[in-house]
Amino acid sequence: MAPYGTDDITPGQTPGGNTGGSAGDAGGARRRASRYVVPAAVVGVAAATIGLVPALADSGDPDLPRISAQELVEKIAASDVDRLSGTFKVTTDLGLPDLGGLESGLLSGVSSQGGSTADPSARLTELASGTHTVRVAMDGPDKHKLSLVEKAAEYSVIHNGDEVWAYDSGSNEAFHAQEPGGAKHDREGKRGGGHHGPGSGDSSVTPKELAEQVLKAADGTTSVSVDGTVRVAGRDAYKLLVKPEKSGSTVGAVSIAVDARTGMPLKFTLTPSSGGAAVVDAGFTKVSFARPAASTFDFTPPKGTKVTEEDEAERSAPHRGPGGMLGGGLPGLGGLGSLGSTEGAKTIGEGWSAIAVFGEAGDKPSGSSRGRAEDGTASGLLGSFGDKVTGRFGSGTVFSTRLVNALVTDDGRMYAGAVTKDALVKAADAAK
Repeated sequence: MAPYGTDDITPGQTPGGNTGGSAGDAGGARRRASRYVVPAAVVGVAAATIGLVPALADSGDPDLPRISAQELVEKIAASDVDRLSGTFKVTTDLGLPDLGGLESGLLSGVSSQGGSTADPSARLTELASGTHTVRVAMDGPDKHKLSLVEKAAEYSVIHNGDEVWAYDSGSNEAFHAQEPGGAKHDREGKRGGGHHGPGSGDSSVTPKELAEQVLKAADGTTSVSVDGTVRVAGRDAYKLLVKPEKSGSTVGAVSIAVDARTGMPLKFTLTPSSGGAAVVDAGFTKVSFARPAASTFDFTPPKGTKVTEEDEAERSAPHRGPGGMLGGGLPGLGGLGSLGSTEGAKTIGEGWSAIAVFGEAGDKPSGSSRGRAEDGTASGLLGSFGDKVTGRFGSGTVFSTRLVNALVTDDGRMYAGAVTKDALVKAADAAK
């Protein structure tokens, strides 16, 4: 395979880079509903988007016309695919500790406390670790379906017009949400403004959305080049390689397989600067761009199903954070959905080295002696997962994954980003 054009470009040279308005443009009710709108293919960034089992690649690299990096980025920006069906595999390897089935226990606890095991904000956290097979379908901005295929059960989220349903066949529970009347209009307006991905802007973690977000986050210190060709899910594709040029980021490189015909990203792989397996690898194993049958998006709860309405879930689960599992995104990652929300945070730096800062000095919890004792117990437990650090800022604990690191200072602040531990300490020292 001969390499194709290796010319580097910066985001300033990238036309059509606008991926839509910010998540804060709409009201709170729409944000709550929009996080359940199903994208064409969920990772976790995700996150969500989120090395998976790599997408199936056919033997032999296709012989495609030469293309420059800028032309390939333009092709992604111009892609207008709004209907498809297929299967993709996603694996997330953040290097988190094994919690010994704690996640399953927490999901069971959600149901016993009046919530629903079918609530997407809880259930889609599964995409944050391990390998998953996902079936997807899309027909325009208002019809999407996503199904997590498990050994003995299936979990599906269906968006059809103003209705959003999620159903867990294992527990026979369903979750129902309804979009406010203006949500459809807002979403279509955003699509007209250059947002080419399906679903709402803050919930999409498809290979396409991840690719657009990474390119948007890139700055003048980013190398963008074409790295040959590949076949993914039986289709010819170009490989776009995106790499930070400065030290300090935990991102080593991002490889995006771009469909040669439609310009839609078919595979997204993020490898860490520390080396080893990919942290996020989302790719189609099978895909069709024909219109799915209308019945694909129909759903009626089976007889005997326990149905939870969104308003009920909000009342019974006040602990759910803003934006849910798929909201926000840490700076430097272009808003990779599953990596957490930065709502209310300040940002230090730009591009790959950006760091989100939460809280102010002295924002430590207070309360009764019992409460302080419980805080101390929780602090000790969390401390067992982190590394103690000191600097001009004082002292604190760094919690690390293979991609995202966070420094929690003893005086109540938190610094987080896709940067190294040293970069976090330097940021905390500089803010002192």
